[in-house]
Amino acid sequence: MRPLTLPQAAAAVVVAARLARGRDRLAPLAPPPPDAVPQPISVVIPARDEESRLGACLAAVLTDPAVREVIVVDDESRDGTARLAARLGATVVPGAPLPDGWVGKQWALRQGVSAAAGPVIVTLDADARPRPGLFGALAALLDAYDLVTVGPRFACAGVAEQALHASFLATLVYRFGPVGPARPPPPHRLLANGQCTAFRKAAMAEADGFGRVRRHLTDDVALVRVLARDGWRIGFLDAGSLLEVDMHESAAQVWREWGRSLALRDVTTRSRLAGDLAVIWLTAALPLLRLAAGRPTRLDLALLGQRLLLMAALRGAYVRPGPGLALSPLFDVAAAVRLTQAALWPARTWRGRTYGPEAVSHADRPAPPDRSAAR
Repeated sequence: MRPLTLPQAAAAVVVAARLARGRDRLAPLAPPPPDAVPQPISVVIPARDEESRLGACLAAVLTDPAVREVIVVDDESRDGTARLAARLGATVVPGAPLPDGWVGKQWALRQGVSAAAGPVIVTLDADARPRPGLFGALAALLDAYDLVTVGPRFACAGVAEQALHASFLATLVYRFGPVGPARPPPPHRLLANGQCTAFRKAAMAEADGFGRVRRHLTDDVALVRVLARDGWRIGFLDAGSLLEVDMHESAAQVWREWGRSLALRDVTTRSRLAGDLAVIWLTAALPLLRLAAGRPTRLDLALLGQRLLLMAALRGAYVRPGPGLALSPLFDVAAAVRLTQAALWPARTWRGRTYGPEAVSHADRPAPPDRSAAR
Protein backbone atom coordinates (compact mmCIF):
# COMPACT_ATOMS: atom_id res chain seq x y z
CA MET A 1 0.00 0.00 0.00
CA ARG A 2 1.37 3.42 -0.96
CA PRO A 3 1.91 6.14 1.64
CA LEU A 4 -1.12 8.40 2.09
CA THR A 5 -3.51 5.84 0.61
CA LEU A 6 -5.81 5.71 3.62
CA PRO A 7 -5.82 9.49 4.28
CA GLN A 8 -6.44 10.11 0.59
CA ALA A 9 -9.33 7.65 0.53
CA ALA A 10 -10.88 9.32 3.58
CA ALA A 11 -10.49 12.77 2.00
CA ALA A 12 -12.03 11.47 -1.24
CA VAL A 13 -15.12 10.30 0.65
CA VAL A 14 -15.45 13.71 2.31
CA VAL A 15 -15.21 15.55 -1.03
CA ALA A 16 -17.65 13.18 -2.73
CA ALA A 17 -20.19 13.79 0.03
CA ARG A 18 -19.81 17.55 -0.36
CA LEU A 19 -20.15 17.45 -4.13
CA ALA A 20 -23.25 15.27 -3.80
CA ARG A 21 -25.05 18.21 -2.19
CA GLY A 22 -25.22 19.70 -5.66
CA ARG A 23 -28.06 17.32 -6.50
CA ASP A 24 -30.26 19.04 -3.91
CA ARG A 25 -29.69 22.75 -4.52
CA LEU A 26 -32.09 25.63 -4.30
CA ALA A 27 -33.27 27.14 -7.57
CA PRO A 28 -31.15 30.02 -8.88
CA LEU A 29 -32.36 33.53 -8.20
CA ALA A 30 -34.91 34.81 -10.74
CA PRO A 31 -36.48 38.25 -11.26
CA PRO A 32 -39.69 38.83 -9.29
CA PRO A 33 -43.06 39.04 -11.07
CA PRO A 34 -43.60 42.34 -12.90
CA ASP A 35 -46.41 43.33 -10.54
CA ALA A 36 -44.38 42.71 -7.37
CA VAL A 37 -43.82 45.83 -5.27
CA PRO A 38 -40.77 45.44 -3.02
CA GLN A 39 -40.10 47.55 0.01
CA PRO A 40 -37.91 50.61 -0.59
CA ILE A 41 -34.37 49.40 -1.21
CA SER A 42 -31.21 51.31 -0.35
CA VAL A 43 -28.04 50.15 -2.08
CA VAL A 44 -24.82 50.81 -0.15
CA ILE A 45 -21.49 50.64 -1.99
CA PRO A 46 -18.26 50.93 0.02
CA ALA A 47 -15.58 52.41 -2.22
CA ARG A 48 -11.89 53.13 -1.73
CA ASP A 49 -10.00 54.17 -4.85
CA GLU A 50 -12.64 52.64 -7.14
CA GLU A 51 -12.86 55.36 -9.82
CA SER A 52 -11.95 52.90 -12.59
CA ARG A 53 -14.64 50.34 -11.68
CA LEU A 54 -17.44 52.26 -9.99
CA GLY A 55 -19.00 53.82 -13.10
CA ALA A 56 -20.25 50.57 -14.63
CA CYS A 57 -21.69 49.47 -11.30
CA LEU A 58 -23.56 52.73 -10.69
CA ALA A 59 -24.87 52.84 -14.26
CA ALA A 60 -26.70 49.57 -13.62
CA VAL A 61 -27.87 50.32 -10.07
CA LEU A 62 -29.20 53.82 -10.69
CA THR A 63 -31.50 52.68 -13.50
CA ASP A 64 -33.15 49.87 -11.52
CA PRO A 65 -36.72 50.93 -10.61
CA ALA A 66 -36.65 48.84 -7.42
CA VAL A 67 -33.84 50.96 -5.98
CA ARG A 68 -34.92 54.11 -4.14
CA GLU A 69 -31.52 55.24 -2.93
CA VAL A 70 -27.86 54.63 -3.81
CA ILE A 71 -25.22 55.50 -1.22
CA VAL A 72 -21.51 55.42 -2.00
CA VAL A 73 -19.31 55.55 1.08
CA ASP A 74 -16.06 57.19 -0.01
CA ASP A 75 -13.54 55.45 2.25
CA GLU A 76 -10.82 58.13 2.15
CA SER A 77 -10.16 57.54 -1.54
CA ARG A 78 -7.09 59.07 -3.12
CA ASP A 79 -8.61 59.24 -6.61
CA GLY A 80 -11.81 60.65 -8.11
CA THR A 81 -14.19 58.06 -6.63
CA ALA A 82 -16.34 60.60 -4.77
CA ARG A 83 -16.54 63.02 -7.70
CA LEU A 84 -17.59 60.26 -10.08
CA ALA A 85 -20.25 58.92 -7.74
CA ALA A 86 -21.74 62.37 -7.17
CA ARG A 87 -21.72 63.20 -10.88
CA LEU A 88 -23.59 60.00 -11.74
CA GLY A 89 -26.29 60.70 -9.15
CA ALA A 90 -25.38 58.68 -6.07
CA THR A 91 -25.45 60.06 -2.55
CA VAL A 92 -21.84 60.27 -1.36
CA VAL A 93 -21.09 59.73 2.33
CA PRO A 94 -17.54 60.89 3.16
CA GLY A 95 -15.98 58.16 5.26
CA ALA A 96 -14.80 59.10 8.73
CA PRO A 97 -11.21 58.23 9.74
CA LEU A 98 -10.76 54.53 10.43
CA PRO A 99 -10.88 53.72 14.18
CA ASP A 100 -8.34 51.43 15.78
CA GLY A 101 -9.32 47.76 15.60
CA TRP A 102 -11.48 48.11 12.48
CA VAL A 103 -10.96 46.91 8.91
CA GLY A 104 -11.91 49.53 6.34
CA LYS A 105 -14.77 47.79 4.57
CA GLN A 106 -16.72 47.05 7.74
CA TRP A 107 -16.28 50.63 8.91
CA ALA A 108 -17.51 51.95 5.56
CA LEU A 109 -20.50 49.60 5.54
CA ARG A 110 -21.52 50.57 9.05
CA GLN A 111 -21.51 54.25 8.04
CA GLY A 112 -23.41 53.58 4.83
CA VAL A 113 -26.09 51.46 6.46
CA SER A 114 -26.53 54.07 9.19
CA ALA A 115 -27.09 56.76 6.55
CA ALA A 116 -29.54 54.69 4.48
CA ALA A 117 -33.23 55.57 4.62
CA GLY A 118 -34.75 52.34 3.25
CA PRO A 119 -35.81 49.40 5.42
CA VAL A 120 -34.08 46.95 3.04
CA ILE A 121 -30.34 47.27 2.46
CA VAL A 122 -28.36 45.70 -0.37
CA THR A 123 -24.60 46.06 -0.09
CA LEU A 124 -22.69 45.88 -3.34
CA ASP A 125 -19.02 46.02 -4.27
CA ALA A 126 -17.83 48.39 -6.96
CA ASP A 127 -16.82 45.50 -9.22
CA ALA A 128 -20.39 44.13 -9.31
CA ARG A 129 -22.55 44.46 -12.43
CA PRO A 130 -26.19 43.85 -11.44
CA ARG A 131 -28.85 43.03 -14.00
CA PRO A 132 -32.51 44.12 -13.90
CA GLY A 133 -34.48 42.18 -11.31
CA LEU A 134 -31.63 41.45 -8.91
CA PHE A 135 -32.65 43.90 -6.20
CA GLY A 136 -36.34 43.02 -6.24
CA ALA A 137 -35.48 39.32 -6.06
CA LEU A 138 -33.18 39.89 -3.08
CA ALA A 139 -35.81 41.92 -1.23
CA ALA A 140 -38.44 39.24 -1.81
CA LEU A 141 -36.16 36.60 -0.26
CA LEU A 142 -36.03 38.51 3.02
CA ASP A 143 -39.43 37.02 3.87
CA ALA A 144 -37.69 33.63 4.11
CA TYR A 145 -34.21 34.68 5.26
CA ASP A 146 -32.70 37.26 7.57
CA LEU A 147 -29.67 37.75 5.32
CA VAL A 148 -29.20 36.74 1.69
CA THR A 149 -25.89 36.51 -0.12
CA VAL A 150 -25.48 35.33 -3.70
CA GLY A 151 -22.98 33.80 -6.07
CA PRO A 152 -22.40 35.71 -9.34
CA ARG A 153 -20.97 34.89 -12.74
CA PHE A 154 -17.34 35.89 -12.99
CA ALA A 155 -15.77 37.80 -15.86
CA CYS A 156 -12.16 36.82 -16.58
CA ALA A 157 -10.23 38.59 -19.31
CA GLY A 158 -7.48 36.10 -20.16
CA VAL A 159 -6.83 32.37 -20.32
CA ALA A 160 -4.38 32.33 -17.40
CA GLU A 161 -6.65 34.50 -15.25
CA GLN A 162 -9.65 32.24 -15.81
CA ALA A 163 -7.61 29.07 -15.29
CA LEU A 164 -6.24 30.20 -11.92
CA HIS A 165 -9.58 31.69 -10.85
CA ALA A 166 -11.44 28.45 -11.66
CA SER A 167 -8.85 26.41 -9.79
CA PHE A 168 -9.26 28.64 -6.73
CA LEU A 169 -13.05 28.37 -7.06
CA ALA A 170 -12.79 24.56 -7.16
CA THR A 171 -10.98 24.60 -3.80
CA LEU A 172 -14.00 26.31 -2.24
CA VAL A 173 -16.36 23.69 -3.66
CA TYR A 174 -14.12 20.86 -2.42
CA ARG A 175 -14.06 22.40 1.07
CA PHE A 176 -17.65 23.61 1.43
CA GLY A 177 -19.79 22.15 -1.35
CA PRO A 178 -21.73 24.03 -4.05
CA VAL A 179 -23.65 27.30 -3.73
CA GLY A 180 -27.31 27.03 -2.75
CA PRO A 181 -27.57 23.94 -0.56
CA ALA A 182 -31.15 23.12 0.36
CA ARG A 183 -30.00 22.28 3.89
CA PRO A 184 -27.69 24.98 5.22
CA PRO A 185 -24.46 23.82 6.86
CA PRO A 186 -23.69 24.57 10.52
CA PRO A 187 -22.59 28.15 11.24
CA HIS A 188 -18.88 27.35 11.28
CA ARG A 189 -19.07 26.03 7.68
CA LEU A 190 -21.14 28.82 6.15
CA LEU A 191 -19.82 30.79 3.20
CA ALA A 192 -20.84 34.19 1.85
CA ASN A 193 -20.08 36.53 -1.02
CA GLY A 194 -19.54 40.02 0.33
CA GLN A 195 -19.85 41.45 -3.19
CA CYS A 196 -23.64 41.33 -2.76
CA THR A 197 -25.70 40.86 0.41
CA ALA A 198 -29.20 41.89 1.49
CA PHE A 199 -30.76 42.33 4.93
CA ARG A 200 -33.15 44.56 6.86
CA LYS A 201 -31.57 47.67 8.31
CA ALA A 202 -33.28 47.48 11.70
CA ALA A 203 -32.19 43.89 12.30
CA MET A 204 -28.57 44.59 11.34
CA ALA A 205 -28.45 47.67 13.55
CA GLU A 206 -29.77 45.70 16.50
CA ALA A 207 -27.28 42.89 15.94
CA ASP A 208 -24.36 45.33 15.39
CA GLY A 209 -23.13 42.88 12.76
CA PHE A 210 -20.36 45.01 11.27
CA GLY A 211 -19.07 46.03 14.67
CA ARG A 212 -18.80 42.42 15.79
CA VAL A 213 -16.67 41.46 12.77
CA ARG A 214 -14.77 44.74 12.69
CA ARG A 215 -11.31 43.14 12.84
CA HIS A 216 -11.77 40.44 10.19
CA LEU A 217 -10.17 40.66 6.77
CA THR A 218 -12.54 37.88 5.66
CA ASP A 219 -15.45 40.06 6.66
CA ASP A 220 -18.29 38.49 4.65
CA VAL A 221 -17.82 34.96 5.99
CA ALA A 222 -17.23 36.26 9.51
CA LEU A 223 -20.50 38.20 9.36
CA VAL A 224 -22.75 35.32 8.31
CA ARG A 225 -21.16 32.94 10.80
CA VAL A 226 -21.60 35.35 13.70
CA LEU A 227 -25.22 36.07 12.77
CA ALA A 228 -26.04 32.40 12.15
CA ARG A 229 -24.87 31.61 15.67
CA ASP A 230 -27.40 34.22 16.82
CA GLY A 231 -30.14 32.31 15.02
CA TRP A 232 -30.28 34.32 11.79
CA ARG A 233 -31.50 32.43 8.73
CA ILE A 234 -28.77 32.76 6.11
CA GLY A 235 -29.44 32.13 2.43
CA PHE A 236 -26.61 31.67 -0.10
CA LEU A 237 -28.09 31.29 -3.59
CA ASP A 238 -26.92 31.23 -7.18
CA ALA A 239 -27.63 34.57 -8.88
CA GLY A 240 -25.47 34.08 -11.96
CA SER A 241 -28.18 35.23 -14.37
CA LEU A 242 -28.67 38.49 -12.42
CA LEU A 243 -25.19 39.44 -11.27
CA GLU A 244 -21.79 39.57 -12.93
CA VAL A 245 -18.52 40.45 -11.20
CA ASP A 246 -15.24 41.53 -12.75
CA MET A 247 -12.93 41.02 -9.81
CA HIS A 248 -9.43 41.09 -11.28
CA GLU A 249 -7.42 42.26 -14.27
CA SER A 250 -4.81 39.48 -14.48
CA ALA A 251 -3.76 36.10 -13.16
CA ALA A 252 -1.18 37.84 -10.96
CA GLN A 253 -3.94 39.88 -9.34
CA VAL A 254 -6.05 36.74 -8.77
CA TRP A 255 -3.05 35.12 -7.07
CA ARG A 256 -2.30 38.13 -4.93
CA GLU A 257 -5.77 39.42 -4.01
CA TRP A 258 -8.15 36.46 -3.98
CA GLY A 259 -5.43 34.18 -2.71
CA ARG A 260 -5.02 36.50 0.26
CA SER A 261 -8.41 35.59 1.74
CA LEU A 262 -9.17 32.22 0.17
CA ALA A 263 -7.80 30.18 3.07
CA LEU A 264 -10.35 31.83 5.42
CA ARG A 265 -7.71 31.77 8.14
CA ASP A 266 -9.32 34.42 10.37
CA VAL A 267 -12.71 32.67 10.47
CA THR A 268 -11.45 29.09 10.83
CA THR A 269 -9.92 27.27 13.77
CA ARG A 270 -6.46 25.81 13.35
CA SER A 271 -7.67 22.22 13.33
CA ARG A 272 -10.38 22.82 10.72
CA LEU A 273 -7.99 24.82 8.54
CA ALA A 274 -5.49 21.97 8.68
CA GLY A 275 -8.25 19.56 7.66
CA ASP A 276 -9.29 21.77 4.74
CA LEU A 277 -5.71 22.00 3.50
CA ALA A 278 -5.28 18.24 3.77
CA VAL A 279 -8.40 17.68 1.68
CA ILE A 280 -7.09 19.94 -1.10
CA TRP A 281 -3.61 18.44 -1.13
CA LEU A 282 -4.83 14.83 -1.05
CA THR A 283 -7.71 15.05 -3.53
CA ALA A 284 -6.68 17.81 -5.95
CA ALA A 285 -2.91 18.31 -5.87
CA LEU A 286 -1.60 14.78 -5.16
CA PRO A 287 -3.41 13.07 -8.08
CA LEU A 288 -2.00 15.65 -10.48
CA LEU A 289 1.52 15.27 -9.10
CA ARG A 290 1.36 11.49 -9.38
CA LEU A 291 0.00 11.73 -12.92
CA ALA A 292 2.86 14.04 -13.89
CA ALA A 293 5.30 11.50 -12.43
CA GLY A 294 3.63 8.69 -14.41
CA ARG A 295 2.56 6.82 -11.27
CA PRO A 296 -1.13 7.52 -10.63
CA THR A 297 -3.20 5.05 -8.62
CA ARG A 298 -6.74 4.08 -9.55
CA LEU A 299 -7.97 6.41 -6.82
CA ASP A 300 -5.88 9.23 -8.32
CA LEU A 301 -7.48 8.63 -11.71
CA ALA A 302 -10.94 8.57 -10.16
CA LEU A 303 -10.24 11.87 -8.41
CA LEU A 304 -8.96 13.39 -11.64
CA GLY A 305 -12.15 12.27 -13.36
CA GLN A 306 -14.18 13.85 -10.58
CA ARG A 307 -12.23 17.07 -11.04
CA LEU A 308 -13.04 17.12 -14.75
CA LEU A 309 -16.73 16.73 -13.95
CA LEU A 310 -16.50 19.68 -11.57
CA MET A 311 -14.74 21.68 -14.27
CA ALA A 312 -17.73 21.12 -16.55
CA ALA A 313 -20.16 22.05 -13.77
CA LEU A 314 -18.32 25.33 -13.21
CA ARG A 315 -19.06 26.57 -16.73
CA GLY A 316 -22.16 28.31 -15.40
CA ALA A 317 -20.02 30.33 -12.99
CA TYR A 318 -18.35 32.29 -15.82
CA VAL A 319 -19.62 34.93 -18.20
CA ARG A 320 -17.50 33.51 -21.02
CA PRO A 321 -16.17 30.06 -20.13
CA GLY A 322 -13.23 29.34 -22.38
CA PRO A 323 -9.91 27.52 -22.63
CA GLY A 324 -8.89 28.79 -19.22
CA LEU A 325 -11.64 26.77 -17.57
CA ALA A 326 -10.52 23.63 -19.40
CA LEU A 327 -6.95 24.21 -18.25
CA SER A 328 -7.88 24.94 -14.64
CA PRO A 329 -7.16 21.42 -13.25
CA LEU A 330 -3.52 21.94 -14.25
CA PHE A 331 -3.38 24.83 -11.77
CA ASP A 332 -4.60 22.78 -8.79
CA VAL A 333 -1.12 22.27 -7.34
CA ALA A 334 -0.52 26.01 -7.54
CA ALA A 335 -3.86 26.62 -5.81
CA ALA A 336 -2.90 24.24 -3.00
CA VAL A 337 0.41 26.06 -2.60
CA ARG A 338 -1.32 29.45 -2.45
CA LEU A 339 -3.85 28.23 0.12
CA THR A 340 -1.05 26.88 2.29
CA GLN A 341 0.94 30.10 1.94
CA ALA A 342 -2.08 32.21 2.96
CA ALA A 343 -2.77 29.94 5.92
CA LEU A 344 0.80 30.02 7.24
CA TRP A 345 1.91 33.54 6.25
CA PRO A 346 -1.21 35.66 5.91
CA ALA A 347 -1.04 39.11 4.36
CA ARG A 348 -2.22 42.00 6.52
CA THR A 349 -2.15 44.78 3.92
CA TRP A 350 -5.24 45.63 1.89
CA ARG A 351 -6.19 48.72 -0.12
CA GLY A 352 -3.14 50.60 1.05
CA ARG A 353 -3.76 49.90 4.76
CA THR A 354 -1.85 47.55 7.02
CA TYR A 355 -3.72 45.93 9.89
CA GLY A 356 -2.59 44.37 13.13
CA PRO A 357 -2.08 40.63 13.66
CA GLU A 358 -5.61 40.31 15.13
CA ALA A 359 -7.03 40.82 11.60
CA VAL A 360 -5.68 37.42 10.54
CA SER A 361 -5.88 35.56 13.85
CA HIS A 362 -7.52 32.15 13.84
CA ALA A 363 -11.16 31.85 14.90
CA ASP A 364 -10.12 30.07 18.10
CA ARG A 365 -8.58 33.33 19.35
CA PRO A 366 -11.00 35.84 20.93
CA ALA A 367 -11.60 39.21 19.31
CA PRO A 368 -10.05 42.26 20.98
CA PRO A 369 -12.40 44.67 22.76
CA ASP A 370 -14.13 47.36 20.69
CA ARG A 371 -12.60 50.72 21.62
CA SER A 372 -14.16 52.64 18.74
CA ALA A 373 -17.06 53.85 20.90
CA ALA A 374 -14.63 56.14 22.69
CA ARG A 375 -14.00 58.04 19.47
